[in-house]
Amino acid sequence: MSLPSVSGTGGGDGETGGLLSRLARIGIALSAEKNLDALLERIVDEALDFTHADGVTLYLAEENALSFKISRNLSLGIRAGGREGGPSAFPPVPMDPRYVSAYAAINKRTVNVADVYHDSGFDFTGPRAFDARTGYRTVSMLATPLLDHEGAVIGVLQLINALDTATARVTAFTPLHVELAESLASQAAVAITNVRLVKETERLFDGFLAVMATALDARSKYTHGHVRRVAGLAMEIARTINDETSGPYAGVSFGRDDYDELRVAGLMHDIGKIITPEHVLDKSVKLETIFDRAELIRTRYALIAARQEADYQRRRAALTEGSAPPEKLENLARAHEQAMAEVHAERDFTLACNTPGEFLDDGKIERLRQIAARQFEMEGAPLPRLSADELENLTIRKGSLNEKERTIIQNHIVITIRMLEQIPFTRKLARAPLYAGSHHECLDGSGYPKGLTADQMPLQSRILCVADFFEALTAADRPYKKAMSSERALGILEEEARKGKLDGELVKLMKERGVFEKFEENFKSGAYGF
Repeated sequence: MSLPSVSGTGGGDGETGGLLSRLARIGIALSAEKNLDALLERIVDEALDFTHADGVTLYLAEENALSFKISRNLSLGIRAGGREGGPSAFPPVPMDPRYVSAYAAINKRTVNVADVYHDSGFDFTGPRAFDARTGYRTVSMLATPLLDHEGAVIGVLQLINALDTATARVTAFTPLHVELAESLASQAAVAITNVRLVKETERLFDGFLAVMATALDARSKYTHGHVRRVAGLAMEIARTINDETSGPYAGVSFGRDDYDELRVAGLMHDIGKIITPEHVLDKSVKLETIFDRAELIRTRYALIAARQEADYQRRRAALTEGSAPPEKLENLARAHEQAMAEVHAERDFTLACNTPGEFLDDGKIERLRQIAARQFEMEGAPLPRLSADELENLTIRKGSLNEKERTIIQNHIVITIRMLEQIPFTRKLARAPLYAGSHHECLDGSGYPKGLTADQMPLQSRILCVADFFEALTAADRPYKKAMSSERALGILEEEARKGKLDGELVKLMKERGVFEKFEENFKSGAYGF
């Protein structure tokens, strides 16, 4: 590109080189700005200074019109739109070629008007009305389109009243002005497009997160909202750490990117449960598979009781026919009542063991084994009162999962890591997979899947461990347990910290700063954005 020398605006190779150098600096400055509002302000300020115009207005193409975004006028001291607000915004310009800015957008070419009061090619009702209202005198106008990388119009940069640098008089825009404006518009379009692409990518990724969180919620009615609550609680812990001015976290500071990374890790930490079988994920009682096999046991004991009743009636009839003394009938009846009571007690005990509790003691396990060793007849064949699989599940000491099912559940974290490692996270989110993949690790190396130790677990991983553990304890929607109070849950967390499994300082912080209470309030108000 060669910039011509034009009288009144400078000349010579030195001036041209200076313009090129300045244009390069402007391009670097625009590309470094990531906030759209600040970027638009930078564009109009640079346009005024670079082209020596008295006024500038920036429009962006939105919904088949050019929407006003920001305007500056040096003579009137106007700063409208942008972050500072200012006077009322101008109305959108319809995509009608009668208007200068719209014509430039439609035809993707710069329009240079020498004098709006003598040019009859466009509708200048707007500028003339503005002049009548403010006492301003609009003379020259230059409108150049902003084109993105695909050649689509994303906006229009409109300059008003070129100023001669020597006399400060209003003149027409020269060919040099046109080339300067087009160069600046090109750089502005690139910068705006880049900022928009970043924002669109972030929105796309957030949408992906929302979809995955929704899918996880839909997988299990019992853990609905778990990932969102864990993410929110983790963020609240981080915010509390930021407020600490003394103690172990006095020098720790989480920035916006750190919050985003922790939020993403929290929302994605259970993504591997997508492949966990539903009957394992939602197993509410020990005998549950596709259905609760407790019904089979009830039916089995109903059959045993019916056989007992039939045997009693047959023996009673035989004694009656044989004119047995009343004492024998009474003894038979008492023995029958005792036998039936034992059958019902055995059934009730067995079914009671189906309900998961905090711990099943050795005495109950031994009794279940004795029951399983007993038999009953089915179509003439002896069968155990409890099958081997039923016994295995009923003797689960804690919770509702047997060892095989627990392995399946624990495998979700392995799948989570594999899935997250396939996502090309940005530099700002690069450690989210590490945090998400270590939420079941323990500081003493006893966790899974990698057996990480304290020195291998950054603070964010420890935060997620505490948040996930605490949410699981206090959740009110789990079928295998009742909701636990926050006080009791904190007590359990403290015990785990004493064992060296959880970060004791984090647990102490949660307790002393009332983190959970703040989290509940903020979560209900939607403060975390999900």
